[in-house]
Amino acid sequence: MTEAGDLTSVPASVIIRPIPFLVIFKDITHVFSMDAIGRELLSIAFPAALALASDPVASLIDTAFIGRLGAVELAAVGVSIAIFQQASRITIFPIVSITTSFVAEENTLEKMKAEEEEANKAKNVHANTLAIQDSLEKGVASTTNNNKNQPQQTPTEVKLTSDTMSNNGNKANKKGKKTIKSASTAMIIGLTLGLVQAFVLIFTSKVLIGIMGVKPNSAVMSPAQKYLTIRSLGAPALLLSLSMQGIFRGFKDTKTPLYATVASDGLNIILDPIFIFVLRLGVSGAAIAHVISQYFMLLILFIRLAKEVNLMPPKFGDLQFGKFIRNGGLMLARTIAVTFCQTLAASMAARLGTTPMAAFQICLQVWLTSSMLADGLAVAGQAILACYFAEKDYNKVTAAASRVIQMSFVLGLGLSVFVGLGLYFGSGVFSKDPAVLHLIAIGIPFVAATQPINSLTFVLDGINFGASDFAYTAYSMVGVAAVSIAAVIYMAKLNGFVGIWIALTIYMGLRAITGIGRMATGTGPWKFLRGRSPSYS
Repeated sequence: MTEAGDLTSVPASVIIRPIPFLVIFKDITHVFSMDAIGRELLSIAFPAALALASDPVASLIDTAFIGRLGAVELAAVGVSIAIFQQASRITIFPIVSITTSFVAEENTLEKMKAEEEEANKAKNVHANTLAIQDSLEKGVASTTNNNKNQPQQTPTEVKLTSDTMSNNGNKANKKGKKTIKSASTAMIIGLTLGLVQAFVLIFTSKVLIGIMGVKPNSAVMSPAQKYLTIRSLGAPALLLSLSMQGIFRGFKDTKTPLYATVASDGLNIILDPIFIFVLRLGVSGAAIAHVISQYFMLLILFIRLAKEVNLMPPKFGDLQFGKFIRNGGLMLARTIAVTFCQTLAASMAARLGTTPMAAFQICLQVWLTSSMLADGLAVAGQAILACYFAEKDYNKVTAAASRVIQMSFVLGLGLSVFVGLGLYFGSGVFSKDPAVLHLIAIGIPFVAATQPINSLTFVLDGINFGASDFAYTAYSMVGVAAVSIAAVIYMAKLNGFVGIWIALTIYMGLRAITGIGRMATGTGPWKFLRGRSPSYS
């Protein structure tokens, strides 16, 4: 395969444009085309979007049930969820991101190696057949004194024997499990981080809630601490499950995580009212239901993955801890920067009082849930681009990247309308408090209008991850966070609830600009857009 690749499955020829930024408009009239790239993107993106929205959806379910208990309980769960999600992102998001890329690359290279070996075998069989045919034609293969009593094989028999051996080998490969070293590494790291997260959150819950702005004598402190402590018990299950989801994504399989997620969320929906109202456990019941559902999801994913992959490589030394730690460190810095702005915003809302915090929590959960639908496209883009970069097929890289960007913007526009109308008419599902509903109405324009920006931001993250451009994404995000943190603090003091949402809009806008920076300038992995060899520095 040449570096230019063969892109017969996409409409129009791929041309390396002199201005790299213009690549995002490539074949823009085909944004809705169900060609090979469009079908592959959607087949991965749709299940991934539903699976990615699972945790926010589960949190929304908790929020809806707990909202019936009162504003204090709602605010308490809001603070606890913010802390738990922050901790989960810091510990596992870096691993999930690099796992998807590493598994996709390793799996693609293994397939290419296997295809090359099969091609060589076929050539050898063909060469042997021709040689025997030539010998028979020349009469050299006639019986001699040394082989009178030995049966001769005709070319047909030789070919049948070779084909049979080849077929048997293929059957053995199909029956055998994959050995993906990066997959085994990711699972060990995920489990370890889950245990560490559970330990830290359980024993520092009160301190962390205090850092979020909740005073020790506040009515919010006790229910918040109960919820966070119990839900932390599910951290090992959650982080190991997410590690396995990253592995499945690398295989371009997003349906398996979806099935596990639907089963887990279904169980959570059933258990929530039982534990909260029937058993009268309140916020503790919501946390217990969530933890049980997480371990249920872990069980499903583990059983399914064990059928496809050797969970441990033949040698412990084959594990890629160095590679994961090196790139994971970069992604850790990025993740801290990404989520700190969101956590800081929740903290500033908590300082405004119980009512603003309750309203902010509802708006934030809707904001994240709807935006994460776009993250499904990001996952699809990451997995596909990682494969194309491994193949060095830059025509396909260009076509896939431009298509996923265009699709994300269209999705964002649709989400703006859906979220705006849905939150306007459906806010009463989350709270009956008039003051909370009033603040939610104020936040609707920000939650809805930022959807196209959010959608582009998530997808651009996936594109950069697919290009394994981890260093750039880390350093650029630290710069964005520095500006955004100042904006959140200043705007919260200046305009309160509205100011926080203005600052979050600035934050997402800066992420989108830096996200497209590499592709727009034709640098790093995208140097091929300028006719140069790509680099990853």
